[in-house]
Amino acid sequence: MTADGPSFGVVIPARFASTRLPGKPLIDLGGKSMVVRVMELAARSGASFSIVATDDERIAAAVTDAGGEAIITSNEHETGTDRLAEVARRLHLEPDLILVNLQGDEPLLEPELIQRVAQTLAAEPEASLATVATPIRDSAALHDPNVVKVVLDQGGRALYFSRAPIPWLRGQLEVASGGHASAPDDLFLRHVGLYAYRVSTLLTLSQVRRTALEEAESLEQLRALWLGMKIQVAVIPDLPPGGVDTEEDVERVRRILAS
Repeated sequence: MTADGPSFGVVIPARFASTRLPGKPLIDLGGKSMVVRVMELAARSGASFSIVATDDERIAAAVTDAGGEAIITSNEHETGTDRLAEVARRLHLEPDLILVNLQGDEPLLEPELIQRVAQTLAAEPEASLATVATPIRDSAALHDPNVVKVVLDQGGRALYFSRAPIPWLRGQLEVASGGHASAPDDLFLRHVGLYAYRVSTLLTLSQVRRTALEEAESLEQLRALWLGMKIQVAVIPDLPPGGVDTEEDVERVRRILAS
């Protein structure tokens, strides 16, 4: 723990392969590659170090040419969590060290949010990992399977994550297909895929096979819940800027950076 907050590191998984945008980390965004912009976010977050974990020499070269640090990891990892675990093992990181998994396609994320998720985990010694959620205020998002929902307990810990609308408002959600979700504030929460892990948690998760719940929902955080791990959730008022998944996203980010 430092005077400004907890000591933590950031690992940025950055794969070259992408179904919709091959070579996505190297896409130019206002004169810098996306992976370099994300690396710069990590540097402004207060992290004690940041590392790009990639399976491609071209991405590693772009990072090191910009003054960053990159590690070439296996190209057989199924998840970013597995890639982080490899980094933790190879660097012999201490079991209690906090690592933030910062996706390599989030060039507009606020650095303060990276620090916030690390602080959330550091403040809860019983939690194994931490993540972020924000209120859902429209019914379309609530019913969209691409929007992951989370339900919390009274201590702000995750009870369950789902692509389905949870919690289910009996007699109301059956007819809800548009407009605003009518429910108490913060009842419906959208998961934001930013995670902080203790190194020991990463190593445990990487040694456990995918679980039935995880495969059913295609949500790897359900592996942690299935194991009985506690996931602390920081609730923020507004949804962060979206990441880059499509050509339209690329143009959107370029416009924002140019404004």
